[in-house]
Amino acid sequence: MRRVVNPPIPAQQRLPLSDELAGVFARMSGLLLSEETVETSLGLLSELARETVPGATGAGVSVIDEQGRRSSGSTDARVREADNLQYELDEGPCLVAAATRELVRIDDLSTDGRWPGWAAAASALGLRAAMSSPLVVGDESLGAMKVYADQPGTFDAAAEQRLALFSAQAAVLVANVRSYHRAKRMSEGMRQAVRDRDTISVAKGVLMARDSVDEDTALRLLLARSTRDGRTVAEAARSVVHAVVRRRR
Repeated sequence: MRRVVNPPIPAQQRLPLSDELAGVFARMSGLLLSEETVETSLGLLSELARETVPGATGAGVSVIDEQGRRSSGSTDARVREADNLQYELDEGPCLVAAATRELVRIDDLSTDGRWPGWAAAASALGLRAAMSSPLVVGDESLGAMKVYADQPGTFDAAAEQRLALFSAQAAVLVANVRSYHRAKRMSEGMRQAVRDRDTISVAKGVLMARDSVDEDTALRLLLARSTRDGRTVAEAARSVVHAVVRRRR
């Protein structure tokens, strides 16, 4: 499989710090700091990429993680369909870009032979060129951002550089959302741990009062109950507490 190696970009073709790019990245900065959902934020980012990568007719993000492969922020249904074909056929530029952490460019789907099944299906959608840039944060690959075009030979080295800038922003957004959800799950786990600890303490108090035993003995009783019933200590403690509540009703 041939990797795309970016040639040096002539000075006259390098991206200038123009008002256009300044405005684009100002808008991206705003959306990254907003409370919009990841789908909406990636949609805005994809729309900016479609508008500013010359010749692009569609854009979107493929997120690849432990939950599988999915598209987010696609600018239109055709982008989603082309992406889904990659997932179904298990081949295509986004999957390779994410796996190799290398930008992949297809100048002409009708002549590129790397992924013939996907290329034929994407051509049937009216697509003629594609480019995918990986989403990389640290040593982790999170997916890829892509642009599609209706004409062959649309993308060049300057377009590669521009898409790489957008994919870097998309990677930060996806990583931040992933970190948020991981922290949230951890927080929920910590809250549950505190609730379990409190329930166990209450259950020990119930057993100490009911059976006239000390705290260590009460804990051993809970452990024995959990082993006997095939439940966790917290579940055994809840059953003790619930039994007392039912008797008091």
